[in-house]
Amino acid sequence: MRHPFDFAACFAPDYAAARAKFLAAARDAVAVLHSYRNPLRGPNNEELATDVAWFGPAKARKVLVLQSATHGVEGFTGSGAILDFLLAGGARSLPGDVAVLAIHAINPHGFAWLRRETEENVDLNRNFVDFSAPLPANPGHDELAGAFVPRELSGPVFDAAEAKIAAYRAKHGETAFQVARGGGQYQHPQSVFFGGSGPTWARRTLEKLIDDHELATRAQVAIIDYHTGLGPFGYGEPICSHDAGTAALARAKRWYGDSVTEPAAGTSSSVLKSGLNEFGWMAKLGGKATFVALEYGTYTPDEGRRALRDDHWLHTHGKVDWNSPETQRIKRQVRKQYYPDSDDWREMVLFRSRQLIRQALNGLANG
Repeated sequence: MRHPFDFAACFAPDYAAARAKFLAAARDAVAVLHSYRNPLRGPNNEELATDVAWFGPAKARKVLVLQSATHGVEGFTGSGAILDFLLAGGARSLPGDVAVLAIHAINPHGFAWLRRETEENVDLNRNFVDFSAPLPANPGHDELAGAFVPRELSGPVFDAAEAKIAAYRAKHGETAFQVARGGGQYQHPQSVFFGGSGPTWARRTLEKLIDDHELATRAQVAIIDYHTGLGPFGYGEPICSHDAGTAALARAKRWYGDSVTEPAAGTSSSVLKSGLNEFGWMAKLGGKATFVALEYGTYTPDEGRRALRDDHWLHTHGKVDWNSPETQRIKRQVRKQYYPDSDDWREMVLFRSRQLIRQALNGLANG
């Protein structure tokens, strides 16, 4: 039996190909396009940009936003899911007074260079904090920063770093360790999950495109932000960090059902984190926004830790020669961790994406 998913049409081998597919599909669907060019270039000197496509009435009161590549290398998945929606004709059959805004590669530098981070070595999904106020503290990360990204990937220095991590996990437990590692930190620019010392280019671009498309004037805005790397292999988890008791959280649960998880309630594969993208959207739109991060599981947390450790080592202590065997080894590892490009995994991605997009459009149309 032939499955109804065209993986070759939806998914691309690299950022440049993904961008070309998106732009072609958007034009075919008669989108209004806007490109925000990144000042840097990709590893093959390709242009980098955040491309934004608007479908539906210009003055629509309700808007569904599909956002990809918050964590750059995770853009393979978000790009493929958005392409699936466009190629299936979804943008041509929207409910009345509902528009779709597709954001292709909000972090194009990370997408092209196969990194989760931006060109500033910042985790964009920890960058949405008020940098004029005291920044969130993460004492666990302060203790382990040197171990998360050791100066060497083998030998005594490496062994000591791994031993320090193991001792911390044994003493404090797995949840405390994951908060220390990935909850967000603002003191160690060369370590993992660094939230930055100011707004990144990608954050400023997101804030500008929200203003350019007048999203704050809309009655409701639903955002699906595509992510990978947490949870069971292939499962798409809608993670919601809206505050308990808010109308936004109630809407998310009403629209997407009981599979919605909450880090604050301990029901999610994600721990509590600082500076999330979601907080940036809420700062701009307030209670009009209904935000979920659609998180697809890949491989184990420790495999993810090793992939990020090696990539940060490369960009901090190594030499980023795109064609060298060491660089390519590390980049293959990162790519596989955040984009397992097997057909079974991609089929699960597209199934869940179609489901959430349908649920979001129904929710917007019906109030």
